[in-house]
Amino acid sequence: MEHRSAAQRPAILVARRIFPSTLQRLRQHFEVEANDADEEWSPPQLIERLQGKAGVLLTGTQRVDAALLAACPQLRIAANMTVGYNNFDLAAMDAAGVVGTNTPDVLTETTADFGMALLLAAARRVTESERFLRAGQWTRWTVDLFAGAEVHATTLGILGMGRIGQAIARRAAHGFGMRVLYHNRRRLDPAIEADCRATWVDKGTLLREADHLMLVLPYTPANHHIIGAAELAQMKPSAVLVNLARGGIVDDAALAQALREGRLAAAGLDVFEGEPNVHPGLLEVPNVVLTPHIASATLRTRQAMADLAADNLIGYLLHGRALTPVNHPPQPRA
Repeated sequence: MEHRSAAQRPAILVARRIFPSTLQRLRQHFEVEANDADEEWSPPQLIERLQGKAGVLLTGTQRVDAALLAACPQLRIAANMTVGYNNFDLAAMDAAGVVGTNTPDVLTETTADFGMALLLAAARRVTESERFLRAGQWTRWTVDLFAGAEVHATTLGILGMGRIGQAIARRAAHGFGMRVLYHNRRRLDPAIEADCRATWVDKGTLLREADHLMLVLPYTPANHHIIGAAELAQMKPSAVLVNLARGGIVDDAALAQALREGRLAAAGLDVFEGEPNVHPGLLEVPNVVLTPHIASATLRTRQAMADLAADNLIGYLLHGRALTPVNHPPQPRA
């Protein structure tokens, strides 16, 4: 362990509550200001707390933009405890010489598990039938009681085929005997396609042929509402849509309308536009499974995410090397 005086130790901010063990490890290297109350700070409040800080650990909801960077001249690294980083203005960070990091790989398998859980729950009407039972409405068995859609031996479409998409494809093909189609900005290497038993198709074919559609692509301005009314109209009325990527990828209002009008059988959603707010139309339809952004929420995985964010802070501020940077400023801040 490095021993430094308090005057020598960089100061960092931990913007949301994290695991005590991770916080303790950070305190071995840094002067740490922690948000133990888990308050959600406004941008001005975040800027105020970042004064004099060389690093910050974020959970992906706090925006790092040009205004913040200009107001926090000592900030050198922003470490997300998420795989996504659409809260980073990378152009502004590059210009300011500030490194951003994320936590890839450590949540891949856990998130893929949850994607299958959402698909199964939505297709087989699990939460819908549980609400029925809890309300005391189950009085007898009938042949079509909450009859849902098959999952095994059907066609799964995956939009976005990064690490998580590939992990879902392997589960679907090898575990459920599904035919897997995918659409991605770039086609995968043939060896990866073979391992995933996945076939590249254009987006229109994906929408038309998928019995179930899984969204696992990053949010970017180009991907905003990439699934909207026009795309939903191309899908089978019997199809199930699952979004465990990012809010804003789906037009939630258009989705709620399609579900309400029976133009889509069901949906499973872990992310929402403007979350934690949820479009009221989605709360009114029974044929949707709604979860509060918990796809990576196992204790082991969340601990690994926190630890990797901490490793990025330690690696960069003490040794000049971040483990998982998402940008490479041409002139890092001194």
